Amino acid sequence: MDDPEERFTLLYDRYYRNVLGYVLLRAEQAVAEDVCSETFLVAWRRLDELPEQVLPWLLGVARNKLAKHREVRARRQSLAERISALTGEREHVAWDVAEHVVDREQAISALRALPEKDVEAMILVTWYGLTPDQAATVMGCSARTFNVRLHRARKRLDSRLRHEAATARRPVRRTRFAEES
Repeated sequence: MDDPEERFTLLYDRYYRNVLGYVLLRAEQAVAEDVCSETFLVAWRRLDELPEQVLPWLLGVARNKLAKHREVRARRQSLAERISALTGEREHVAWDVAEHVVDREQAISALRALPEKDVEAMILVTWYGLTPDQAATVMGCSARTFNVRLHRARKRLDSRLRHEAATARRPVRRTRFAEES
């Protein structure tokens, strides 16, 4: 059978229920459907490279997609907890809103001073939770090039934050961007 669409349709019809059942045992329905769709998207892209035993391969892809989904969900939860900790009431610590506004303004000013590609690289990794490989695909470069770009972007951000802090005559607080470099 030479028609790729026909081969994929047969593959999909034969294994969709198996893959969906596997994922449903590990995630809620909406997530399972998304993971299953992503799994078959990978299968479509690699249609000519599929092994003879397709089901184990599909289940492995689904397992990896589930793990990535859990990782992204954990990052979001962690971010929500950090935001909550910063904005929540503090009984034992004096908390000055003005200080956080100044820190935020300095961070925004530092980000605005960076080249667009630097900001985009950091946003893809920190905000969207993409791996360097995924972010490299988005930016149209190799993973190695992206890693270098991200490293340099973090260094430039750290430098700009130090400049902003020096201008404001306040000590710089290291950001997560700068700490990861």
